[in-house]
Amino acid sequence: MLQDFAQRTTPGTGAARVAALRGAMAGAGVDAFLIPRADAHQGENVAPRDERLAWLTGFTGSAGFAIVTAERAVVFVDGRYRLQVQGQVDQAVFEIRRIPEDTAADWLTEVLPQGGRVGYDPWLHTAREITELRDKVGSRQLGLVPGANLVDAVWADQPAAPTRPVVPHPADLAGRSSTEKRGAIARDLTERDIAAAVLTLPDSIAWLLNVRGSDIARTPVPLAFAILHADARVDLFTAPEKLDAAALAALGPEVRVAPEAEFGPALDALHGRVAVDPATAPVWVFDRLDAATGCEAVPERDPCILPKAQKTGAELAGTRVAHLRDGVAFAEFLAWLALTAPEGGLTEIDVVRRLEETRAATGALRDISFETICGAGPNGAIVHYRVTEATNRVISPGELLLIDSGAQYLDGTTDITRTVAIGEVQAEAIRPFTLVLKGVIAMSRARWPQGLAGRDIDAIARAPLWRAGLDYDHGTGHGVGVYLGVHEGPQSLSRRGLEPLLPGMILSVEPGYYRDGAFGIRTENLVIVRAPETPEGGDRPMLGFETLTLAPIDRSLIDPSLLDTDERAWLDAYHARVLAALGPLVDTETARWLTGACAPL
Repeated sequence: MLQDFAQRTTPGTGAARVAALRGAMAGAGVDAFLIPRADAHQGENVAPRDERLAWLTGFTGSAGFAIVTAERAVVFVDGRYRLQVQGQVDQAVFEIRRIPEDTAADWLTEVLPQGGRVGYDPWLHTAREITELRDKVGSRQLGLVPGANLVDAVWADQPAAPTRPVVPHPADLAGRSSTEKRGAIARDLTERDIAAAVLTLPDSIAWLLNVRGSDIARTPVPLAFAILHADARVDLFTAPEKLDAAALAALGPEVRVAPEAEFGPALDALHGRVAVDPATAPVWVFDRLDAATGCEAVPERDPCILPKAQKTGAELAGTRVAHLRDGVAFAEFLAWLALTAPEGGLTEIDVVRRLEETRAATGALRDISFETICGAGPNGAIVHYRVTEATNRVISPGELLLIDSGAQYLDGTTDITRTVAIGEVQAEAIRPFTLVLKGVIAMSRARWPQGLAGRDIDAIARAPLWRAGLDYDHGTGHGVGVYLGVHEGPQSLSRRGLEPLLPGMILSVEPGYYRDGAFGIRTENLVIVRAPETPEGGDRPMLGFETLTLAPIDRSLIDPSLLDTDERAWLDAYHARVLAALGPLVDTETARWLTGACAPL
């Protein structure tokens, strides 16, 4: 559970590791090799044995990839990691390119001769990814060559695969039994003449079978593959030692457990039309099915993704309880911070440890939901900053402190960001902080016609910043699971959010502003999509948000003159709700602080 503050890779080894990889590439007869930040399940978080990108390059972000050729090496990251990658990667060894402005296809066609061979591990790339890359490099007749992972070949002390227990998830918290879930999806498969669906996403499998695990840090899922048959039977492929008698009994006789080594032969034995998600499944699965006799791979979205995103009433009720519990812990933490930080001497690591201690004191914390982002002053401008012993900064009075954190409880997953002023407020931070707050309020109050997607309303949160010539390089919000991944699709609030928003979905609302070398600002609440009451005279079904997160927003950083009457009313009502919900549950000292923090603007 405890957060590790050590560097994940050994500094200064990038050149030696790249040289070893180039030797393996020469032996395999390839001119370039692709190193994604992915495992065979395409998860955001990966087990230590799958941290190939970090091992090779030093970059520890949750998204990105590298390409190595005989003469050059490059790391690609998006705008969230622009500052982080510069501090972690040896730029004498690796070039740095930015996604989406730069692409793998463009770089490969630029540096490789016509007819060059590009090696890749077919377990670590999706079918869609390889198809698109093949199409784009075809003009130079570059060949994509699947094969063994060449990083693994030179990573002498690569950790072993995790084999932690699979445990049942209570049906009263899930709201639906696994039998119900499997039956509903199986009926849909039958109606469409599909014999089976291949599942490769651990959170889909965990949701479908009402199980959880701990193979991945911060995400309570077991690493596994599965085949859901049209008769509702499931073949689950994972290390059998992960399941004890109780776990096997909870799964029931319709779920067969087999080692992962039997996954390939089971694909070979399938007949008829088999659904596989080209956006999430390894291209290895498609290649295996294409080689099977009597089987047709049908590209379709993972059938668990959408029903998993629409939470049951039980899941929403549990999530509200989890946020109340988390709100109490976070308020006690903020009260401690307000009292302690202005005295000086606190470090970012001190703050992270204290926050985790307050959550652990609830007695319900299973894990944090991601590595806490705690950036003081200029570190706050690094969007996904992760404090280590090497980067740990003393928090000085007069600085802003950005804290983005969350918790995994059995009944729900939380994610909250608050930016607080330590001591005297920086005048130059007040205006952008208020503009970010205006974006949070605008999105929280938004109403939109049913059928719209995240990309259709993303601009609502950005508009106050845009009017001031400002913006941020990350999405406005992501989906969130229930004791599953803190980042969950298909829903999102972003320019890439194509999925229509539906009642029961949980998302974050987190606009921000970052000034390099000075400070970072982000305010984040979690919300539920719901159907609001139709206003008098309204004639179209609408959707809106219910705010889950309960925590005060730093009033000292707000310029009231920039808020209109409705915005002030929303903030005062939100703070009144926070005080009413948390006040009776916190200790006396926190209650006193909370009363002031939630006072009307």
